[in-house]
Amino acid sequence: MRPEPPDFAEFYRRSATQCLRTVLATVGDQHTAQDLVDEAFARACASWRTVSRHPAPEAWVIRTALNVNISRWRRNRREISVADPGAGPHPQPAGDAGSPVDPRIMTALMRLPARQRQVVALRLFLDLDTARTAEVLGIAPSTVKVHLARALAALRDALNPEHQQETR
Repeated sequence: MRPEPPDFAEFYRRSATQCLRTVLATVGDQHTAQDLVDEAFARACASWRTVSRHPAPEAWVIRTALNVNISRWRRNRREISVADPGAGPHPQPAGDAGSPVDPRIMTALMRLPARQRQVVALRLFLDLDTARTAEVLGIAPSTVKVHLARALAALRDALNPEHQQETR
C-alpha cells in the first residue's frame, strides 16, 4: 500500500528553502532564483495530484524552475543589446548577505559552466543520487559524474588556493 502523499502546504514548508538554495546555486541571483522557485511551486500546486506522486517532487520543482529560467532567457535574448557584453546567460554572483549560500561559494559556483552548476546544485544541495540527477537533467549518469568531478576540482581550487599550489 502506497502512503498518502503530503498536502501541498506541508510539502512547501518542508522543501521551499532547499529548492531555493539549489536554484540559487544554479542561477546565481537571489531575486531571480526566488521568482523561479515561486513560479515552479505555483505550477506544482496547480498540478499537485501529479507532482505529489512523482518519485522526487523537489526535483520536479527544481527542474521546472530551471526550465522557466531557460524559457525566460530564450524569450529575452533578442532584447539584449549587442553593445552590452555582460548580458546573456552568464549570471553574476549573488552578493546578498541574506543569501542561503555562502557568498564565497556562490562566487566560485558562478565561475563554473552552467551544467556543472546544475549538477553541483542537484547532487550536493538537494542530495539527489547520480541516477536521479541524470534523469532530472536529461543526461547520462556518466556525464553527471564527469561534471561533478570537474566542478569539485574547480571549486576546490577556487576556495582553497593552497590546494592549487600543492598540486602543481
